[in-house]
Amino acid sequence: MGQLKPGATYIYERVEDTVYQREAGADPNTRTEVGYDYGTYEERRDSDIRAGMNTLRNEIMENKLWDAIRREARTNPTLQDALDRAIIIYNLTKTK
Repeated sequence: MGQLKPGATYIYERVEDTVYQREAGADPNTRTEVGYDYGTYEERRDSDIRAGMNTLRNEIMENKLWDAIRREARTNPTLQDALDRAIIIYNLTKTK
């Protein structure tokens, strides 16, 4: 079982999404984490969907950036040199 003492009274405190426990009368610094508020299934699902949409949006924005960099490198020798060096470093360090 857990660390509960028979006959002891416990105080439960919440700070944001974390629930803490301490024995009544004990120093508040002795409290321990005992749980989290994960919200309802629907809230977690909606949060996961939003996170996925943000991830997809970020990937699209990064792909647009790299496309713009590659296009600019066609007419910018300094940028093309930097991309060539990055490709060399990538090829030398990637594992197969």
